[in-house]
Amino acid sequence: MSALLATAGCGRRETRLGPVTAEEYRAFLASRPGSALAPGFLQCPSWAEVKEGWQAQLLGWGPGFGTGAGGLTGVALVLLRQFPGTRRYFAYLPEGPVADWADPDLDGWLEPLMRHLRSAGAFAVRIGPSPAYRHWDASGLKAGVGPGRRVTDVLAREVDPLGAAVAERLRARGWQRCGGDEGDGDAQPRYVFHVPLAGRSSEDLWGGLNQGWRRSIRRAAKAGVTVTVGGDAELPEFHRLLRITEERDGFRLGRSLAYYQRQYAALNAEEPGRMRLYLACHQGEILAAHTMITVGRRVWYQTGASADHRREVHPSHALQWRMMLDAQALGAEVYDMRGVPATLDPQDRSYGLLRWKLGTGGRVVETLGEWERPLGGTANQTLYRAFQMYLARR
Repeated sequence: MSALLATAGCGRRETRLGPVTAEEYRAFLASRPGSALAPGFLQCPSWAEVKEGWQAQLLGWGPGFGTGAGGLTGVALVLLRQFPGTRRYFAYLPEGPVADWADPDLDGWLEPLMRHLRSAGAFAVRIGPSPAYRHWDASGLKAGVGPGRRVTDVLAREVDPLGAAVAERLRARGWQRCGGDEGDGDAQPRYVFHVPLAGRSSEDLWGGLNQGWRRSIRRAAKAGVTVTVGGDAELPEFHRLLRITEERDGFRLGRSLAYYQRQYAALNAEEPGRMRLYLACHQGEILAAHTMITVGRRVWYQTGASADHRREVHPSHALQWRMMLDAQALGAEVYDMRGVPATLDPQDRSYGLLRWKLGTGGRVVETLGEWERPLGGTANQTLYRAFQMYLARR
């Protein structure tokens, strides 16, 4: 496949888009670990190996395209899902592309992407812009708890002007925000929870925890709970505990043991230690297991699982405290605890997860969420609507 050249009118710069090797892609990501172009793990090349049933493409932009990672200005992992019975595809860029969203000339790199995907047989595309939209501090949300209340009923501590500008630019170009304001149609969480680490000592982190968290961590230590980093041999036990957690807390991820084994192998083959499995043991038994992923100076707590018994020794609190400290030692700027519900209603079962994370003293961040658009033409729009109905039935 040859690189595509976009020239979008007088005064617009030329931006090339084309395939890149995994080595060029990784070199670009490694060169920007702490910048606005820092990637999420869903845009790493290894993620293509995790997602079964999808075809993958690695693409890159840049005026110096073809000169290696040094000539790239952005990259994208594109996942293509074939619509049953056709040769057409739904294109998905999870939490991507990794591009300069502050660039006012959005069309300069979005247009060649749309053209490339159309030529690859895609009838629609979904993207996940990286800028945040707004955030709320833990103290403000705790004060806003009440029947029927939601995070968005509380005045945000900060609205990101870049996020607001990107949202308006996308709307003006025909993109639609998946799931409206609530994000029910997003594949990735619209609301996430961040614990800031930059410039904070371990004493600062400890002071940021509420009394309940500090008490639980002390009780775990006093009870003899030990936290270790396991390996792929403990993944079956992690998955067993995850099924218990799903049944207890009323959610279903639908992930098989093979999925986590594939994820662990792919991410750690790309970079040793990228995915870690933390284990909390008590009296010789694994009571909780959590996964952590690191890319550059970004760290995520991805998935947590715990047993139904001996909860009084607080194994999950001990795990999280160790993971926060390890993230800080790795130089992470933020400890990302991933998704939280938007409810502040204490009678809502899902509120328990948000309440637990609020105890760390972090903040809820509303991302821009995911955005979709059909790729022009009546036939593509018809196929796009059919695909939406297909997904709804699944």
